[in-house]
Amino acid sequence: MTPANAAPDGERRIRVDDIEIHCQTAGDGPPLLLIHGLGASARDWGPQIGFFRASYRVIAFDLRGHGRTSRPRDGYSIERFAQDTAGLLRALETGPVHVVGISLGGMIAFQLAVDAPDLVRSLTIVNSGPAVPAGTFKQRLPLYIRLVYIRLLGLRRMAVAIAKRLFPAPDHEALRQSFVDSVASNDKRCYLASLRAIFAGWSVADRLGQITCPVLAVAADQDYTPVALKQAYVDRLPNARLDVIPDSRHAVPMEKPGEFNALLSQFLSSPAADLDTRGATPEAH
Repeated sequence: MTPANAAPDGERRIRVDDIEIHCQTAGDGPPLLLIHGLGASARDWGPQIGFFRASYRVIAFDLRGHGRTSRPRDGYSIERFAQDTAGLLRALETGPVHVVGISLGGMIAFQLAVDAPDLVRSLTIVNSGPAVPAGTFKQRLPLYIRLVYIRLLGLRRMAVAIAKRLFPAPDHEALRQSFVDSVASNDKRCYLASLRAIFAGWSVADRLGQITCPVLAVAADQDYTPVALKQAYVDRLPNARLDVIPDSRHAVPMEKPGEFNALLSQFLSSPAADLDTRGATPEAH
């Protein structure tokens, strides 16, 4: 691991174990870490970086095999993603951070919270959960469908099909195109390895009691999984709440950045989050 001796703001590559992680930092204040989802990159957090940099030190990075981070052939598991994340935070010498993770990023955030609780100040889990059951054919069917789609038609055509569901409104064309370009830029081997990691029977559901930091679960009312499943794990956490953003889908931070940023800002600035910037809210952009 190499120390991060770059300026506070900007982009850099940091060596962590067997990979070089591309990350960007912006702003000054309590550290706020953003973890993207499958096939995405730090660039997808643009609306959040611009909004929160006024009050926080925002850190966004590309996961192993994604974006401009190294693309090794192996090492893809939720546990390894979390180890990479912990290594990055230690290299940046952040101390405890507020962690925001969407989908795959939410799983990594859960794993980080149980493996390295000293690095986590609060959790915001977006359209994700603490487990992906691997048992039944029905539960694994989405994996099989996506594997076949990718092998037969490629990443770009798969992304086009997904984008129509994520961003269905006529004025979402720019979001659809951005999503397709982001997914299509991935290495197919790395994407498939990351996809398999999600469906490998991963779970920290039996360790939820260990997570004592404040937790905000954000659910889109039209996400792939129902709100009730998210409420079920929130009820098992010692210090958590669930908020639902109406008329939204899986990629809600991109689809509804105004609503999402306001919700996250309120959570981060609440007394329950035990922040140095208590009560401070970034100006809207």
